[in-house]
Amino acid sequence: MRHDLGFDALTMGVAFSAFGWAYTAMQIPGGLILDRFGARTVLGISLILWSALTFAQGFVHLFASAFVALFALRFLMGIAESPAFPCNSRLTVMWFPSAERGLATSVFQLAQYFALAVFTPVMTYTVSMWGWHYVFYTTGAVGVLLGFWWLRSVREPQRDHRVSAAELEYIAAGGGLPTIGDSPQPFKWKQVRAIAANRMMIGIYIGQFCLTSITWFFLTWFPTYLIEAKGMSILKVGMVAALPAVAGCVGGLVGGLWSDWMLKRGFSLTASRKTPIICGLVLSSTIVVANYVHSTTIVILVMSIAFFAKGVGNLGWCIVGDVSPKRAMGISGGIFNLCGNLASIVTPLAIGWMIKSTGSFEVALTYIGALSLLGACSYLLIVGKLQRLETDDEGDGSRKSATASLKPRHGH
Repeated sequence: MRHDLGFDALTMGVAFSAFGWAYTAMQIPGGLILDRFGARTVLGISLILWSALTFAQGFVHLFASAFVALFALRFLMGIAESPAFPCNSRLTVMWFPSAERGLATSVFQLAQYFALAVFTPVMTYTVSMWGWHYVFYTTGAVGVLLGFWWLRSVREPQRDHRVSAAELEYIAAGGGLPTIGDSPQPFKWKQVRAIAANRMMIGIYIGQFCLTSITWFFLTWFPTYLIEAKGMSILKVGMVAALPAVAGCVGGLVGGLWSDWMLKRGFSLTASRKTPIICGLVLSSTIVVANYVHSTTIVILVMSIAFFAKGVGNLGWCIVGDVSPKRAMGISGGIFNLCGNLASIVTPLAIGWMIKSTGSFEVALTYIGALSLLGACSYLLIVGKLQRLETDDEGDGSRKSATASLKPRHGH
């Protein structure tokens, strides 16, 4: 695509980042929309819209300025996709008790890596046979169909006729929130400031930015790294690039099962969630080893270990479900995703600039490794004990509206 459109590395980095600008900026508005209209409706409509915009990206070469068209479509796609992960988080809190939520959260997060593993070979084959345009056509069309299937088939627990009262009680007794539903929730900007200024949440935000930076390296620059730094053909990249994604899927399952296992064995919520995250982030820093080896096989092994470890530590959304105020689940998830996805802006631009300035990927890999260690330090030194925050009206039934005060709920 770069060759066909005449983009250099920095221009492509800017185009990559367009999604991140809009996606990040829309996290708080997306959280408000989620709290107002509910996860099932918002996610279904979002999926249809971002898939249609994906389809349209196959036509950017027909515009007078392909860069402007691509930037605009990816920007709009970021707006459409912004509520997705807060919706996922809200649904897992509604459907799963705490001791089962680690695995459930890992599944929805590793789905994107599973998609990379399965479809990277398919998409690179599509590019080699018919051109890059058809990647956008096919994935966009499938996404639209899935969106309509979602709206037809998916329900929230209290609206699903297959869910019994006993199941709802089981979820609630285990720390889930099956009855929060999709009714409008009150909102105050003071509440946003209180959540964002909480020390525990700040540490979680820093950790998520660092972890998401690793994700965005693999989502954007990793195939280019294999082609330009390691001299692979595009068809070989299609097969090889799937291996770290498979490792990421396995790591995600391991992290979720590990966390749930610890919780069921009587470990505290803090130990059960933070241990896999810290260990995963520390191990992800081994990505810098790729700078010092020349064997392609070893490079892929190093990348696979780093992505496996990143999957193990990918429990941030589970923590958000554990600690967010019940009446501000959407907005809390929006703030979290905003901070994490600043990496979707910073990482493509920073790596593009590093490649253009140095002519190699060495500084970029060092940058990703350093962020991994920073994220581990944030969870270790800043986050502290994990416990659900409450607005004053959740803690005191006599209050009629939420205020800016947040307090931990002891015993969680």
